[in-house]
Amino acid sequence: MTKQTEYSTDTRWAAGFALFAGVLMVCVGIYQGLAGLVALFRNEFYVVTDNYLYSLDVTSWGWIHLVLGILIALTGFGVVRGALWARIAGITLAGLSMIANFVFLPYYPLWSMLIIAFDVVVVWALCSYKAD
Repeated sequence: MTKQTEYSTDTRWAAGFALFAGVLMVCVGIYQGLAGLVALFRNEFYVVTDNYLYSLDVTSWGWIHLVLGILIALTGFGVVRGALWARIAGITLAGLSMIANFVFLPYYPLWSMLIIAFDVVVVWALCSYKAD
């Protein structure tokens, strides 16, 4: 006789949310990387605000977003594969992404708020998943 493993509905939903978070991380990483490339190659696209406390050169923001985007996308692939290290790194990187985009708000507000919202969903999905 073969024994079938039964999974609760909660476990299947949580695993689905973890998969969703991994795919969303790949998308967010790509979006963030694209924002970084725009800042590097077309830095006049972003409006620089005078007297902003966290004012950095747009090129610096480009490198920050590009590196963070690459790390988030690669970690998203790890989350899709089900790696525990990737879930932990994903929560950390999504938190860093939220901070970076909050500080980047004056440069491109709508984009930053959208990425922050995606990062909140990623953190929630990765925190709600528990492997049985």
